[in-house]
Amino acid sequence: MKKIQHIITILCLLFLLPCCENDGGDSKISTQKGALPNIQKLENTDSFIDLVAVQNNQEINLGFSVDLAIGKISSMDIIGLYIKSDGTIIKATLASNITSFPVSFNLNRNDLYDAFENLNSSEDFATGDQLIISADITLKDGTVLKIINDDGTNNFSSNIATSNLYKVFQTYNVSCPSYLAGTYNYSTTNIGDGSYFTSDVFTGTVTFEDQGGGVYIISDGTFGGYTALYDETAIGVELKDICNQISFQGSNQYGDTFTMSNLVVNGNKLTFHWETSFGEFGDTTLTRTDNTNWPNLTL
Repeated sequence: MKKIQHIITILCLLFLLPCCENDGGDSKISTQKGALPNIQKLENTDSFIDLVAVQNNQEINLGFSVDLAIGKISSMDIIGLYIKSDGTIIKATLASNITSFPVSFNLNRNDLYDAFENLNSSEDFATGDQLIISADITLKDGTVLKIINDDGTNNFSSNIATSNLYKVFQTYNVSCPSYLAGTYNYSTTNIGDGSYFTSDVFTGTVTFEDQGGGVYIISDGTFGGYTALYDETAIGVELKDICNQISFQGSNQYGDTFTMSNLVVNGNKLTFHWETSFGEFGDTTLTRTDNTNWPNLTL
């Protein structure tokens, strides 16, 4: 039987019960009160901060639109959080007192230099850095809602995070161009969850859907592991390629996070061990089915 936490999550989604995360309080915004922005990256603009381009003094174009998704507000401030790879966070207000929507923005290198005190030249950008675009909203009664807290943590509930109707923030990774999108054949064995283990080999196909900035949505984050254990797939997991540094990020439909170890690259094959925060695990080999634009990975 699938774990109890998974069943509870499904029930919350089906019946729209008040299952919002609040860590013991009521600080997190839910869809039942407050207001939310809808922030989308603009087509034909950069989906990440290209470190190679920045270091070569080439221009960047971070384009995004901001609309009001839910609620009645007095005004909205567009904010940016530049998070260095060492955890240092600088917050900047990119635009103040926005009252008419939708509105579009395009940020170049000079805009970032002007906004963030820790960015003064191309040398201040590094792999692993992130720029997060979100909003601080002032309601009609004067209440200020921060979508992203000043420490970089989310100030909204899980149903907002997984919504397909709107995005309350956008992330621009500082990365190198990445070409891992495509279809892969997988072969996964040594699958278990602590109480069950099988050495049988499970095979199939998986896709990496490019989200920009070296981030890819994985169609099955366990590469057949959940098929063996629960007769389902793990959705919501992402692969992150930051200048050939590959890892998992995000979480599956049950809130479990993933880690990768023992990664080996051999031609167009990737072999690694994966584990979930719940304790599931497996060993996977991926083989790219289309080698067009396959990168020369040096991991």
